[in-house]
Amino acid sequence: MRICSIGAGYVGGPTMVVIAEQCPEIDVSVVDVDEARIQAWNSDPLPVYEPGLKAIVQSVRGRNLFFSTDIDKAITESDVIFLSVNTPVKTYGEGAGKASDLKYIESAVRRIAQVATHDKIIVEKSTIPVRTAEKIRKILNSNTRGCHFEVLSNPEFMAEGSAIHDLKHPDRILIGGDATERGQAAIQTLSGIYEHWVPKHKIIVQSVWSSELSKLSANAFLAQRISSINALSALCEKSGANVEELALAIGTDARIGPQFLQSSVGFGGSCFKKDLLNLVYLCEHFGLPEVAHYWEQVVIMNEYQKHRFSQKIVHTLFNTLAGKKLAIFGFAFKKDTNDTRETPALTVCEELLHEQATLAIYDPKVSESIIRKNLQTFEPTSFSVECDPYIAAKDAHAIVILTEWELFKNLDYMKLYHSMKKPAFIFDGRNLLDLQILRNIGFEAFGIGG
Repeated sequence: MRICSIGAGYVGGPTMVVIAEQCPEIDVSVVDVDEARIQAWNSDPLPVYEPGLKAIVQSVRGRNLFFSTDIDKAITESDVIFLSVNTPVKTYGEGAGKASDLKYIESAVRRIAQVATHDKIIVEKSTIPVRTAEKIRKILNSNTRGCHFEVLSNPEFMAEGSAIHDLKHPDRILIGGDATERGQAAIQTLSGIYEHWVPKHKIIVQSVWSSELSKLSANAFLAQRISSINALSALCEKSGANVEELALAIGTDARIGPQFLQSSVGFGGSCFKKDLLNLVYLCEHFGLPEVAHYWEQVVIMNEYQKHRFSQKIVHTLFNTLAGKKLAIFGFAFKKDTNDTRETPALTVCEELLHEQATLAIYDPKVSESIIRKNLQTFEPTSFSVECDPYIAAKDAHAIVILTEWELFKNLDYMKLYHSMKKPAFIFDGRNLLDLQILRNIGFEAFGIGG
């Protein structure tokens, strides 16, 4: 069997790497139109940072895993094709600001229809709106060579920062397909790939439409939990309660559980906001305005949390940041990834720069070029990107923690304190540190919801 992924990003790359490792008898290709990205996958460092990813790539690359820009060749030779391209929020036309932009999906599918010479299984791996498979089938049926295509939905549920673990030890594998004989055969083929390492009872089969909607729904529920605890963090700060104690009390309820109850400056990443907005658009499209408003409020609460945090910094530093240096610790949207899509750090940094602060930014995995690209609308001299947290904090008025990197727990905060302007402030947007220890050193220390 030969399989390929069209798309070499955060979904297609790691997914195919794990399949190649677990299925040595299957030839796996990852193709993309971005030549620089493919070159990075064929060298070091990789374009995606995930703990454990590099070692697996080095063990299977060139054996049964190949990265290429030759999309037509991969399509022609493959029996199973995963669609792993980006599906960002539309910035134009109907549904702008909410609906998923499917232009990359459509482009990939049209390419398949144009060059395919034998029957294939097409797997939706990208996060897409419900009933997208219907549109994909219409395009594929334009193939003039008599090829038959089965379209399956196989959404990914991995979290960045733990993608390799999630792929190797998934909670479930979801496969949506048709109840026809050919549809069931296609489902069995895809299931057979995962059964190399995933117990069969964890492979859930359902209809295509349910599978497509399941990914949006799962992310909406997770994002809702984060916005709910963040909403309560604002009340905690006003009332004198502590949000971490609140989360403990809530999380020990067996009906609720402790996950995704960690209050912070807000959620980010490529999925939550995009999927919520897509869900909002779908509800509006199907004439459900009250349901749309309910889910949109989760996004609004997340934006409020980011703004509330940056405003707290301004108000605490005597209502002016002009001429003040702030050390920004972390720019990725979460630890153990170099992804900055929808990172709360960007919103906070933008608001601080608008207040005329000077920023010194440090992140252990996000490159200077990516940080500068994110902040390209600001004067290059208004911020620096440092390779050392101690350099970033030197002569700073405050440290602002925006990513929960483990290394931030182990810094010498006494050394940092003595290198900073006084009074020295710390604003912990991830509730990562023990604020009392910092206060004993001499810091004016603030967290979320306490």
